[in-house]
Amino acid sequence: MEALSQLDAIDRRILRALQGDGRMTYDVLASVVSLSPSAVLRRVKRLEESGVIAAYVALVAPERVGLGLTAYLNVRLEKHSEVQKRNPMDLFRAAVQTWPEVVECAALTGEMDYLLRVVVQDMAHYSRFVMDTLLKHPSVQDCKTSFVLDRVKNTTAVPL
Repeated sequence: MEALSQLDAIDRRILRALQGDGRMTYDVLASVVSLSPSAVLRRVKRLEESGVIAAYVALVAPERVGLGLTAYLNVRLEKHSEVQKRNPMDLFRAAVQTWPEVVECAALTGEMDYLLRVVVQDMAHYSRFVMDTLLKHPSVQDCKTSFVLDRVKNTTAVPL
């Protein structure tokens, strides 16, 4: 199952339901999508095996665990030179994996190279992360930050 066009209407209903509640039992899911539990089980297994369903997770409210500040950082890397043994992008990508404050990292087109979503306790924690970690990384040339004032929409569901 490589393309979304290969999903039928029932697959889409299953995915919409599971995006709303990933802990839904097969019996409940079957009643939601009007199939038997065994048919739903077969379809869900197929969606998992094909990678359409990537994982089941618990979504944690950052504020409820003491992480009250979210920031988006645009990061620009130094330009690659032939004398370097490793590409700055490779070094940066490897480092980002080790920084727990970074909960999302996307490579971008345009003026900046990456966009990071960073979740921290407060401004002091943010400052320590930027000054002691991000800006000390040898590949990072510059960063610009925007702080989240209010989450107008926050979903993990993809439109199906």
